[in-house]
Amino acid sequence: MCRREETQTCAEPALSRWPAGDVITNGGPQPVKKSGGEKESESGNGMSPKVTTELLKQLRQVMKNMTEPIQALIVPSGDNHQSEYIAPCDCRREFVSGFDGSAGTAIVTEEHAAMWTDGRYFLQAAQQMDKNWTLMKLGLKTTLSQEDWLIKVLPERSKVGVDPFVIAADQWKNLSKALRGAGHSLVPVKENLVDLVWKDQPSRPCKPLMVMDLSYTGMSWQDKIVEQRAKMAEKNASWLLITALDEVAWLFNLRGSEIEYNPVFFAFTIIGLNSISLFINEMHMKDPVVRRHLQLDCDTPPGFKVHVHPYESILTEVQTICSNLTSKEKVWISSKASHALSEAIPKMHRLQTVYTPICIAKALKNATEIEGMRQAHIKDAVALCELFTWLEKEVPKGNVTELDASDKAAEFRSQQEKFVDLSFSTISSTGPNSAIIHYRPTPATNRTLSVNEIYLLDSGAQYRDGTTDVTRTMHFGTPTEYEKECFTYVLKGHICLGSAVFPSGTKGHLLDSFARASLWDHGLDYLHGTGHGVGHFLNVHEGPCSISYKTFADEPLEAGMILSDEPGFYEDGSFGIRIESIMLVVPAQTKYRFLNRESLSFEALTLLPIQAKMINVELLTQKERDWINLYHRSCREVIGAELKKQGKLEPLQWLIKETQPIG
Repeated sequence: MCRREETQTCAEPALSRWPAGDVITNGGPQPVKKSGGEKESESGNGMSPKVTTELLKQLRQVMKNMTEPIQALIVPSGDNHQSEYIAPCDCRREFVSGFDGSAGTAIVTEEHAAMWTDGRYFLQAAQQMDKNWTLMKLGLKTTLSQEDWLIKVLPERSKVGVDPFVIAADQWKNLSKALRGAGHSLVPVKENLVDLVWKDQPSRPCKPLMVMDLSYTGMSWQDKIVEQRAKMAEKNASWLLITALDEVAWLFNLRGSEIEYNPVFFAFTIIGLNSISLFINEMHMKDPVVRRHLQLDCDTPPGFKVHVHPYESILTEVQTICSNLTSKEKVWISSKASHALSEAIPKMHRLQTVYTPICIAKALKNATEIEGMRQAHIKDAVALCELFTWLEKEVPKGNVTELDASDKAAEFRSQQEKFVDLSFSTISSTGPNSAIIHYRPTPATNRTLSVNEIYLLDSGAQYRDGTTDVTRTMHFGTPTEYEKECFTYVLKGHICLGSAVFPSGTKGHLLDSFARASLWDHGLDYLHGTGHGVGHFLNVHEGPCSISYKTFADEPLEAGMILSDEPGFYEDGSFGIRIESIMLVVPAQTKYRFLNRESLSFEALTLLPIQAKMINVELLTQKERDWINLYHRSCREVIGAELKKQGKLEPLQWLIKETQPIG
């Protein structure tokens, strides 16, 4: 895999850890049959669990030694920006527990240690945590919520501590209310207690920034500022505080590499009606290309001068702004921002919404971004056609492992124009490993691909012009009738969602059951959401849109949004099936217009064959067969032309073979 040039890390400045208000200061379960989950974790499956006995002893001692001791400590997954994927220096939950999945919350009390995670991670967490930990399986009726569990195990009038920078404001509010009702209190800790026992904690990374010009973004950062100020005016907001890393990157047309696979960098920003403040490591501002891009050294129109502040000064600056507000001024902040920054804004001045206007604007790709995404997916399909051509030749020889296939996929992608990196850790899994949805091959678990087992590849890449994410499930021999049956039910769901027509204003969670109906008809299901938003050379998982039964806070789907379509089925210990393509929300023409509403549908951006030998054609309707044939014709025409252009004739022959019409 081709990676960006790395530079030495900068010393990490400590954020000022005080939110407004009182601060406390410092002086293995059995697998579930037929489970499933999303694919975005990076599992160390097969490795011995981390021994945490001494670590937990040290952490509990720190809890007791505080000026006002706490009886429980919550260790969330996120960082100061509530990121899904985080830098090594922020992997505190993984450090204390050994569980490295992308979602989960650890709670340590004087006598207990428990980990809450969802169905995506049950198998992984059970393998990675030692006997000191209890796995709390979210989604099961028998599993207590974090607050109910705390209320059950804590002595009366206990204090529950958490770093206020790594917990979102809305999470704090709900948890605090529940604990208060039972006589307990949720308190912010001045220092992150995990950091006090993490002696070899990595430094916060500081790597070069990448400037994105108009040929990629379609809109200057100055015009984006104008657009955001118009949104602020609509809400009578004088200030807009942005904490999400991908929102800062998108706003300033900059990219970074400070979190693996995510082209972002550590920064906050505050937009005023007449000012712009960027809180970032000063090392970034020494690059003359970045300075020219942000116009730091030249005269700029009023209101477009970027004032650069130290990254760690964000809280102090917010407090300063708030101390000078008039009675009617508002500061706009997301409820998903940290409790620390939210509480720094007095309630009477706080305008809090689930999503910022930047989050929504970023999800609505413009024509330049959409064309970039199309080109990125074409290149990606070329690379995967090369991979599957190679696998078909090599797998029967018995010398290709999961790691070999993963490395080969990265190699082929790296040869494509404008390739930057992978977009997440490749899930290359065969046989029973493919049922572990967050599986990542390791030397300890590396399995050889064979003609007797299903192979599932979930992978993606970051190109300068777009982000990709695709899953295909293949068989290099003869699949069983049961495997074909299950695959076909998943395919029917994939087609049902991909061909859906729905009225404008529809939220994605209402479409989730479209992908499950065929599985439900036969008593099958999967325990993960069906679709997530995808960034434009940004995070592979992007809000505010999704297609999932797990959330009702998603924004309505609009033309220009890009999401995944990825139903699946997982038979633990045997095989896993997932079919994932990325799709663009587009206007749809319908015969009628109820209440004069427009209709929307999806256009497939991923153009990669779906293996015909895995399909039981008799289970498909004629409409579904027509959909497959039309999709494969598009693959053959668009990707075939690019393969021919690049002189890749053998993969072209494979593509032609794999896109023959089905009956």
